[in-house]
Amino acid sequence: MASLTDYAKNLLARALVGRQPSLPVAAWAALGTGGTDAAGLAGEPAAASGYARQPVAFTGSGAQRNIAPLRFAFTGSVGTLTHVGLYDAVAGGNALAWGTLGTPATLNAAGTITVPAESLTVLAD
Repeated sequence: MASLTDYAKNLLARALVGRQPSLPVAAWAALGTGGTDAAGLAGEPAAASGYARQPVAFTGSGAQRNIAPLRFAFTGSVGTLTHVGLYDAVAGGNALAWGTLGTPATLNAAGTITVPAESLTVLAD
């Protein structure tokens, strides 16, 4: 993932100075059509297309990588998805990070988009 959101940057800054923010206890991956540091991921597909954020667990001592593949299943067309995001909730919640997919994924009918294990990387630098 290329960028932390402004929310995540502020969360980390408070943690670094001992202000004890409430840190996320779980993470969900999402797909979309764009993103910004201010808002995070943009253009998530509608739930009516079968889309749902996927829970993601990470491992690593520096760069964090997803342990297992992430499978997003769709019941219909969603067009081209170009970005991936990370949230602290399965719906709504706070955007934590976002970045571009290595390869855009186009779905013009029902199908699945898979993000392979160890390919979603989070590194604060």
